[in-house]
Amino acid sequence: MSARAGEKAGWSVGWAGGFLWVGILAVVFLVQGNMLAGLAGLALVAVAAMAIRAFAPWRHPSTPYWMLMLPLYGLLGLSVAWAVMAFGAEETGLTGWSLLAFLPLLIPFGSVGGRRWREGDGGG
Repeated sequence: MSARAGEKAGWSVGWAGGFLWVGILAVVFLVQGNMLAGLAGLALVAVAAMAIRAFAPWRHPSTPYWMLMLPLYGLLGLSVAWAVMAFGAEETGLTGWSLLAFLPLLIPFGSVGGRRWREGDGGG
């Protein structure tokens, strides 16, 4: 087993978990008969799965993590916009100020954003 299997699992399973709510909500919309919202949500999950694999740091060992996380964060933002539109903006209760609650999501950009995959293997 690779010495970095845990890191690979952390990236893959962590991001998959971040999009799990989209899949669950998409299924709920499908069960409720809201086919457009449900299918759009499932499409978002499929695109996210491909992006998690495509932007995996071991596939781009010299690229800083922040550059690899940007497309995935973009998909998360798109997922939030999808959910707001599917529920209806007035139903969600989101306001400009309540969006500040999402600021902690940016912590990884500061904590690991400048690192690269190749720096973690001891090879520098």
